[in-house]
Amino acid sequence: MIAPTIDFAGGALDAAEETDEILMEAVRRRQHSALTTLYRRHGAKLKGVIFRVLQDECESDDVLQESLLQIWREAEHYSSKLGKPLGWIITIARRRAIDRARRRQAYARARDRFETYVAHEPRSWLRDRADSDMSSPDLRHFLEREIQRLPEYQREAVELSFFGGLSHREIAAKTKTPLGTIKTRLELGLRKLTNGVRPHRSKI
Repeated sequence: MIAPTIDFAGGALDAAEETDEILMEAVRRRQHSALTTLYRRHGAKLKGVIFRVLQDECESDDVLQESLLQIWREAEHYSSKLGKPLGWIITIARRRAIDRARRRQAYARARDRFETYVAHEPRSWLRDRADSDMSSPDLRHFLEREIQRLPEYQREAVELSFFGGLSHREIAAKTKTPLGTIKTRLELGLRKLTNGVRPHRSKI
């Protein structure tokens, strides 16, 4: 299914008397202009619903776009039995906003746990461990994302130590790299991860 190119500055249906039900039927028939008209009619209300959940202007704009695309993709599933079109699209927008807020909170919790480990174990947090918190999906997702920003060799050392559970000597043997170099790469990688995380705390 091809996503619509929504021209919010133009391209709406001319008939102002078109009901939401008629517009939804037109969206079902893949008429981009009908979706644009729905946006013009209800976009401000949808964004208000989203903003009340997220309290962030940029994220609200993103979620509004995602909601419109979901409306486009799922229009064929809409039925008047589900209620008025406006109620249906508001439900979509609210659920997407809540999902975004939950992901943001999960990311923030993972980052806080990471900083706690760094603060209490600045040199040993990468060692193999059985702590269930360190195997948390949220924390793992956060670290995988941040680790990808490291230079290649530092990223390799961090991944082998954190995710592979290898000791410094095992990493040195596996990569055929001097032990001192491995320790340096891990130290630099840890420092970059820490410095890369802390400046962004206020944005989460």
